Amino acid sequence: MRILHLHYTSTGNTKKVAETIDKTLENLGHEVESIAVGKNTEPDGIDLLAYDRVFAGSGVYEWLPGKSMQELFGKLRRRYVEAGEIQPGAPKRPDQKVVVYCTYGGVHTGINEAVPAVKYMAQLFDHLGFIILDEWYVPGEYVPEKMAPFSEKGRMGDIRGRPDEHDLKAVAENVKGILNV
Repeated sequence: MRILHLHYTSTGNTKKVAETIDKTLENLGHEVESIAVGKNTEPDGIDLLAYDRVFAGSGVYEWLPGKSMQELFGKLRRRYVEAGEIQPGAPKRPDQKVVVYCTYGGVHTGINEAVPAVKYMAQLFDHLGFIILDEWYVPGEYVPEKMAPFSEKGRMGDIRGRPDEHDLKAVAENVKGILNV
C-alpha cells in the first residue's frame, strides 16, 4: 500500500500527531512518504493519485488550515483541474482513501472552530474522487507564550500540554483501525 502523509504545523501540535501517525504506520510495516508542508512546498513531485492512502493534517488558524497548506492545496487543485482529473460529479476512486485531521484549541466555540479547516482540506480529495475515511479533531494547546492563557479558558477547558499521551494513543489506535477499511 502506498501511503502519503501531508502535514503542516507552526506550533508543534500537529507535528506530534504527524509523528504518531508515521510511527504507527511504520510499526505496522508500511512505508509512508511524509511531507512537512512549509512556505515553499511546491506540488511538483506530489501526485496524490499515486497513493492508496493519504493522511492530511494541519493546525487551525482562523478556522482554516495553515496558509502553507492552503497554498499547496490550491496549486494541487489547479494542476488536477488542468489535467482533467477533477470532473463534474467527482467520480469516485474506490481504491484511494484519505483521512483528514487537525489540531485545534477552540477557545471560543470549541470544535466548531476546527470543522471548517478539515472540510477545506477534504474538498480537494472529494473533488478528486477519494473516499474520505474519517476526519479527526485533536485538541492542542495554544503556543506561543503570549497565547498560553487561552489554553486554560474557553469551551475546551484546560488544554495545557495537549495533544497529550492520551490523545496520541487515540490517534495511533485510529490509524490501526483505518488501515482495515
